[in-house]
Amino acid sequence: MSDRVLVERQGHVLTIGLNRAEKRNAADLAMLHALAEAYTVLHTDAELRVGVVHAVGEHFTAGLDLADVAPAITSGSAELLPPGMIDPWGVVTEPVSKPVVVAVQGTCLTLGVELALAADVVVAAAGTRFAQLEVARGIMAFGGATVRLPRLGWGDAMRWLLTGDYFDAAEAHRIGLVQQIVPDGDQFDAAMSLAERIAAQAPLAVQATLANARLALTDPRGASGRLHPVVAMLAKTSDARRAMESYLSGSPANFEGR
Repeated sequence: MSDRVLVERQGHVLTIGLNRAEKRNAADLAMLHALAEAYTVLHTDAELRVGVVHAVGEHFTAGLDLADVAPAITSGSAELLPPGMIDPWGVVTEPVSKPVVVAVQGTCLTLGVELALAADVVVAAAGTRFAQLEVARGIMAFGGATVRLPRLGWGDAMRWLLTGDYFDAAEAHRIGLVQQIVPDGDQFDAAMSLAERIAAQAPLAVQATLANARLALTDPRGASGRLHPVVAMLAKTSDARRAMESYLSGSPANFEGR
């Protein structure tokens, strides 16, 4: 895997670190490919239950490295997503099947905002500044912001999508882009704490909950129709039995994903 992205297993958690601090973690093709590879590992490895996306250095990301990516996009020769890989933004392929917690700091622009929107929980350092700048560059957001940001509120979405203005962590929290604000420097530890709480739960139940909630965004009746069959399936798992034993004994459950 490219050194543009640092990947480390910590128990059932996979940490995925943007690692181009000298360029404010602007994403070139190598970083995009490495990020897709990391998400694919998270998606396919049964031992992994949660991903934590973070960034090395002062900034989460300055967005795309246009000097590297723009010529390839313009010529039509860009392979932004390698074949067979999971799209971290969940636009080209199905989304990653495991929960993702994102920790942001410093500057979080364009594809960084969209990576947060595609995630499940976002922790922001208090000093983080966000912007969806595409309209100021003559293009439009293409990593999911036009799809996901309006779900948080139409007026708020248009306020930021149509102006390209910067907004702070407090505004990101107000509109629902960010779930937790922490002091600068504490964002990774806070994200890991959340990820470890999620990873301690029954993984099949977590993934089923995530899948049903996602389905409900586009097909509420379909999601409702899946509830009883999926719960019946989960009730037959070894983890459900372990949960009942844990409840009766008062001891912690050690879930295995079976």
